[in-house]
Amino acid sequence: MRESMNLRIERFVLGPVQANAYALLDDDRREAVVVDPGAEPEALLAAIEGYHVVYVLLTHAHFDHIAGLGALKAATGAPILIHPNEAAWLRDPALNGSAYFSSITPPVVAPKADRLIDDDEVLSFAGRKVTVLHVPGHSPGSLAYRIGDVVFAGDALFAGSIGRTDLPGGDHETLLRSIREKLYALPPATIVYPGHGPETTIGRERSSNPYVR
Repeated sequence: MRESMNLRIERFVLGPVQANAYALLDDDRREAVVVDPGAEPEALLAAIEGYHVVYVLLTHAHFDHIAGLGALKAATGAPILIHPNEAAWLRDPALNGSAYFSSITPPVVAPKADRLIDDDEVLSFAGRKVTVLHVPGHSPGSLAYRIGDVVFAGDALFAGSIGRTDLPGGDHETLLRSIREKLYALPPATIVYPGHGPETTIGRERSSNPYVR
């Protein structure tokens, strides 16, 4: 758990491939945002009980980041936001990868998106600005979300690594460009909350990430 700008951020490691889901909690206003609700989201749902969930923000629509959407939507009714390039993936197991990884997950057919968002859009959450960054490469509709001194980077950038690009729609050079032009352009002290693994900072990755400098 981390506190930033009086915002409480809780991380949940969910599902068979240990995907990170996040709850952003404003305790004063009792408002919340959820990022990437993966499978078996019971702990996440418990954490947001009693909060008004303003948005469900998806960094991308691979099965491990969306498998809990149905339960979250049923519990909160919160609007689901995603890039238009991956809106169809939510309801198609062949596109979201759950059909391909059938040995570890049942087919994922998630609720449809309520809103499509793209690069440089600014969302409002409890008096704060959430800036949308389009960071394709891991997948064509990958998004990152910047709020103050933190960024939720999905599977674009990890601590000491980067997202895989061998899945359908992935492109290595596009991912490197997204990291260099969008994520590395953020202030060095920016905390990176990735889709898998521990948090890091932009400065740390710019200086030591072996895959992209």
